[in-house]
Amino acid sequence: MKAGVLLGLAAASLALPAVAAQNPATIDAARQAGMIGERYDGYMGFVGTPSVELRRQVGAVNLRRRNLYIGLAARRNVSASVVGIATACELVPRLSAGQFYMLSDSVWRRRIAGRPVALPAYCTN
Repeated sequence: MKAGVLLGLAAASLALPAVAAQNPATIDAARQAGMIGERYDGYMGFVGTPSVELRRQVGAVNLRRRNLYIGLAARRNVSASVVGIATACELVPRLSAGQFYMLSDSVWRRRIAGRPVALPAYCTN
């Protein structure tokens, strides 16, 4: 993935905090408790076993993200998955210490205070 494409698509991550506002208390509490995290594809995922309500909330956030990615992809003439990955490359380094993230190897990792996230090469190329 080229850096120009990533930089051009990175604006998608700026809109995501508002998208995640479905129920900030539920989402934020679950994120802080380590029940959910950010995935390499630009979507939220479950680190633990979610409640029905949390599953609904995360599903709503992911649906809104998907719609955002599709819209940006159409304007940029790329696929929605490219937009999602580019967004994840911007979101993951901004996570707070203790929050979880998943890279393309499907392994959940916890952000450690004072240490940068080792992003895959496709985030920097």
